[in-house]
Amino acid sequence: MASNQSVWRKKPIAAYEADLQKSELKRVLTRWGLVSLGIGAIIGGGIFTLTGIAAHDHAGPALALSFIIAGVGCLFASLCYAEFASVLPVEGSAYAYAYGTVGELFAWFIGWNLILEYMMGATTVAVAWSGYFNKLLHLFGLHIPDYLTNDPVTHGGPAFNLLAFFITWVITAILIKGIKEAASTNNVIVVLKVAVVLFVIIAGAFFVDTANWTPFIPNEVPALDEAGNPTGAMNFGVGGVLTAATIVFFAYIGFDAVSTQAGEAINPKKDVPFAIIASLIICTILYIAVSLVLTGMVPYTELDLKAPVASAFDGAGITWAVYLITIAATAGLMSVMLVMMLGQTRIFLGMSKDGLLPHGMFGTLHSKFKTPYRSTILVGFIISVVAALTPINNVSEMCSMGTLLAFAMVCIAVLVLRVKQPHLERPYKTPFIYLVAPLGAGFNFFLMSYVREHTWYAFLIWGAIGILVYFLYSRRNSNLNAIK
Repeated sequence: MASNQSVWRKKPIAAYEADLQKSELKRVLTRWGLVSLGIGAIIGGGIFTLTGIAAHDHAGPALALSFIIAGVGCLFASLCYAEFASVLPVEGSAYAYAYGTVGELFAWFIGWNLILEYMMGATTVAVAWSGYFNKLLHLFGLHIPDYLTNDPVTHGGPAFNLLAFFITWVITAILIKGIKEAASTNNVIVVLKVAVVLFVIIAGAFFVDTANWTPFIPNEVPALDEAGNPTGAMNFGVGGVLTAATIVFFAYIGFDAVSTQAGEAINPKKDVPFAIIASLIICTILYIAVSLVLTGMVPYTELDLKAPVASAFDGAGITWAVYLITIAATAGLMSVMLVMMLGQTRIFLGMSKDGLLPHGMFGTLHSKFKTPYRSTILVGFIISVVAALTPINNVSEMCSMGTLLAFAMVCIAVLVLRVKQPHLERPYKTPFIYLVAPLGAGFNFFLMSYVREHTWYAFLIWGAIGILVYFLYSRRNSNLNAIK
């Protein structure tokens, strides 16, 4: 057994139960409210934006296969998440699960990567929202200068994405007001965007030209950098399908955001596992259908990178539908940001309760709204600045890296807990755990190997900073230091 000074020391299960008893968060989320939050997070960047990048640059019509591959990997992880959520229905998500099973350093590293996942996820969506809102303005004859709707890299000179900056602060204000208001806003938007996604699938199916699906998996071609020089990597082919899977993996992270809301669920032990699996299955089916329709309506080479769904209908001559889709996407992406930023602040809250982050900044709740307002403002500030200055493809891949590692670690941790504490009460048990957990971990590690090289470098730097913070601050200030 690890000593209380070991980096592998674990938070006692009894401590989680104590946290639940003294939590000041408002328990207002129902089962279907949680499912709605999951769908709100999942449907957005994946369908409305990343389909363009993944199909145009990497998978072609085989984007549907990329969604299936990413969905299978997520299914394994979701089953493991569901068991953990039933055992430890707390707001820390994968971080909290690992802290009670594998140990503090392992949990810290998951938490550090969840920060990457949610912050980069919200940043990606802020940039995507900017693209769709700008397109919406164009439809009504309004124009904003390019240098105020792009980052400096994309623009090729001084620029600041003012729209991405603005929407981040709108969402920040909603989140500070309270979880009930955030959930109500999300529910309205979810109904709108699911209706539009169904419209895209049904209406778009009538304009599919099956010739656009040939070849379904385009032949491999050398990948080029911005200057048009070969990078040494290859696009398309089977490898391109797998690379696209790592990109669209970002689109699935909503289901684990559900687990961050356990502290605000009315019946978390039963409803959180249900919502995790239900939201994932519903959205995976919608994703596959949309990707087939989009690549069937227009050649994948003609899909717009910033607003692919609207561009597909525009290319097919259905211009009236472009208005509907653009409005729904603009609203829909707001709900994704809302759930991503909500999840981020709840991860911070869980880590600060354990002493691994400063409680004054990350754990203090607003006296009236009972929300972690200081960390919400901090998260809003970081996301707004990064979104205003960074290209969308860079931040989406960083988000996917954090997600893939967190999913793999959860699969490992749930297996460890099943072996070490087999008699622990589990309202939900992962089926075929000795098959599902290793497959989930292996699958996610495998997809990580297909992430592009520069993303790996950035990810390793982020990880090194996290380890440094742990040993300089978190280990010294951990609440477990007080346990004798």
